[in-house]
Amino acid sequence: MSTTITPGTPAPAPTPDFASRAAGRGRVTFVRVLRAEWIKLRSLRSTFWVLVAAVFVVIALGLLVTSGTVDRWPDTGAAERARFSAPNASLTGLYLAQLAIGVLGVLVITGEYATGSIRATMSAVPHRLPVLWAKAAVFGAVTFVLMLGTSLIAFLAGQAVLSKEHIDVALGDPGVPRVVVGVALYLAITGVLALGVGAIVRNAAGGIAIVFGLLLVLPQVVQALPTAWQDHITRYLPSEAGQAFTRWHPSADALSPTTGITVFALYTAATLAAAAVLLRRRDA
Repeated sequence: MSTTITPGTPAPAPTPDFASRAAGRGRVTFVRVLRAEWIKLRSLRSTFWVLVAAVFVVIALGLLVTSGTVDRWPDTGAAERARFSAPNASLTGLYLAQLAIGVLGVLVITGEYATGSIRATMSAVPHRLPVLWAKAAVFGAVTFVLMLGTSLIAFLAGQAVLSKEHIDVALGDPGVPRVVVGVALYLAITGVLALGVGAIVRNAAGGIAIVFGLLLVLPQVVQALPTAWQDHITRYLPSEAGQAFTRWHPSADALSPTTGITVFALYTAATLAAAAVLLRRRDA
């Protein structure tokens, strides 16, 4: 039965159920923060082009390396043939893709500080930390899914090239699935690590310099140390530990694949923890 409201009659007060539903629609939940971060990530043109560059590098460099290997294979010595890893040859693009993903990870959060939009974000989510967790979850998931498909395509394309010399391997061979999935996992964790660095320094140039230093410069600096020190330090560097999970035949001096990816994840967790503490203590 409908209720007729005559002119001059006050509007009925909202019922408790209506008020509760209205309050629920405006409540900040983690799912809504995730959705907001997903919208921000996919609406940035730079995100699209950097991810396209990472995909291109992984596939193109893998094809380049495997083609060169096939061309030189008849003249390759026995020792080099014994060290050859068919899965890793087709996934050589990992080394350049980690830089693209690292740069994007830094920009995902420093871009908001540069434009000042971080103040609107923190006003919408006063507790702050859900923003950091949502950014890390969305960017890590997007990177992993995209790089998993890219890694699989690069692997299959590279093995097709290596089959000309019958030195290819199948996806189902022991250890090969770990390498293909490991490349995607390593790049996703690298992206989250870079995002944590960006949240700490809040500056794109500084964050990119630190990420490059961790991934590229630090291993070279350790190479200058005495040999006895190198053996104990190199294996625990972030990039070396993480990439242990991506190698088909881990070297005797490296960490085991499981230990390596665990150490790399701990570096990332520590970086995010430091970013979370600073995010709560500093102004937006």
